[in-house]
Amino acid sequence: MKLKIKTKLTLGVGLLLLLIVLLSLLGMRYLQLLSGDTEKILEDNYNTLEYARQMLHTLDDIGREDIAITLFEEHLKKQQNNITEIAEKEITESVTQRFEKLRLQPRDTLLPRLIREDLGEIMKLNMYAIARKSNTAKATADSAMLWIGIIGGLCFLIALALLLNLPGNIANPIRELTASIRQIAAKNYSQRVHFENHVEFGQLAKAFNSMAEKLAEYNNSSLSKLLFEKKRIEALINNMHDPVIGLDEKKCILFANQEALQVLGLSQEQLIGRPVQELSITNDLMRSLARDILKARGETDKTETQAMKIFADGKESYFEKEVIDITITPTGEDARQLIGHVIVLKNITAFKELDFAKTNFIATVSHELKTPISSIKLSLQLLESEQTGPLNEAQKQLTDSIREDAGRLLKMTSELLNMTQVESGNIQLSIRPASPEDILQYAIETVKVQAEAKKIRFDLALPKAPCPLVLADNEKTAWVLTNLIANAIRYSYDNSTVYLSIVPEAGKVKFLVRDTGQGIAPEYKDKIFDRYFRIPGSRKEGTGLGLAISKEFIEAQGGEISVTSDFGAGSTFVVVLNAATL
Repeated sequence: MKLKIKTKLTLGVGLLLLLIVLLSLLGMRYLQLLSGDTEKILEDNYNTLEYARQMLHTLDDIGREDIAITLFEEHLKKQQNNITEIAEKEITESVTQRFEKLRLQPRDTLLPRLIREDLGEIMKLNMYAIARKSNTAKATADSAMLWIGIIGGLCFLIALALLLNLPGNIANPIRELTASIRQIAAKNYSQRVHFENHVEFGQLAKAFNSMAEKLAEYNNSSLSKLLFEKKRIEALINNMHDPVIGLDEKKCILFANQEALQVLGLSQEQLIGRPVQELSITNDLMRSLARDILKARGETDKTETQAMKIFADGKESYFEKEVIDITITPTGEDARQLIGHVIVLKNITAFKELDFAKTNFIATVSHELKTPISSIKLSLQLLESEQTGPLNEAQKQLTDSIREDAGRLLKMTSELLNMTQVESGNIQLSIRPASPEDILQYAIETVKVQAEAKKIRFDLALPKAPCPLVLADNEKTAWVLTNLIANAIRYSYDNSTVYLSIVPEAGKVKFLVRDTGQGIAPEYKDKIFDRYFRIPGSRKEGTGLGLAISKEFIEAQGGEISVTSDFGAGSTFVVVLNAATL
């Protein structure tokens, strides 16, 4: 008995799928085993070798440097928590006992030698363990290669059999069926197809013959159905709560729901069927809505969305515009064809009101916090004044800690106030010609104490020729440069250099701030100017607002700010401002 094509496909592909699943599970299992072996080596043995090496390194400094005992004790505690091999616990206890004696008798010369011998035994145990576990991992890998090779070979044989047999069994009947279907597609409904020797294609032929008999009837009655579907779609659109406007490929209005008519202030008769260019002349809102559609083809590569303020529901409301291009692939063709556009206005008034409330709340809280924080700093100054009496060492440490926390809080509240100014669109600028050298020098003086605390030097490169003035707000530009230089100092290593330069260039002036710190990972470089973003795992303090505010301040002055970074080699921030024309 001949098998049906469906049965052949089911058996062949099913078996192939089963083997692929088995191959995947087997691969995952062996990868898990190999990963476990590797992780066990790293966790159990490599860490112990590292702890022992560190203890040997600090052993010679015991008695000469106070920090050596602390470092040795720190690594010894780590080793006590990482005992994994036989006899390792006893040797570690021996090291602990001898270290306690050495702490009491730091000048004893015998104890360091005994500790070195114990540490050598610990390292030898773990090195033997690494070799043993590596052999286990190699055996696992060999077994994985064997089984994966066997199952992969079976998959190849089954796939080859399917490739040689199935295409002919399927393609030949389809070729005959296609010729008959073309006659039916050409509205020759008297054409019939017959496949007596193929069960599946025989059923398909019967279905096509039945369809051909009904097509003539449907051809005459399809108009009523189309009208019914049109009314149903119109009912759906009119019941939408968002304004919706539809246009054809010639940019004439096809439909608009009741919400759209209300916001436009037009009736159905004034809107439907009229070109959008004509409506845009007399209706400002329509001109704003259709601006993207009226652009020449190719000027925009993607659908744009933007917030718009429209008077609706008796108040000023906010809407987000979305223009959707409607395309179809005509029957018998491959290329898609534009047949119209749909403009959708999403009401985002509630979200805007919440955003305004949030901005006002942050501004109010930040403003109210500045007064008590300033009072705290003033009280600290009074406490530190000699007129109020001397402070002991503990009190000085407390006042230093309070001053640092108060300064951080004051910086945070200032950044929040700046951000609320940005979000509310009320950035007040005083743009006038200014000296770029003076702005940069002011920023350097502001962070000089911070740089001296970490022994960081500034390498300042100024143009040899007189540098043109820049069109800038002195205060806000200096704030931006101060923030960038402070970040460079914060993320630089001690005793390093921060490179600062001014470069005039074709009607522009560039400020460059380069550090030699760790740099920014590639996956975070595009997010570095986002609000409240901080690099995961960063141990540095901050609100995540400094760079976002800097970007807003510079762009409000018609400039640009960008960053380039080599991870592990530092970052370079570039601020570009327009040069003043005399």
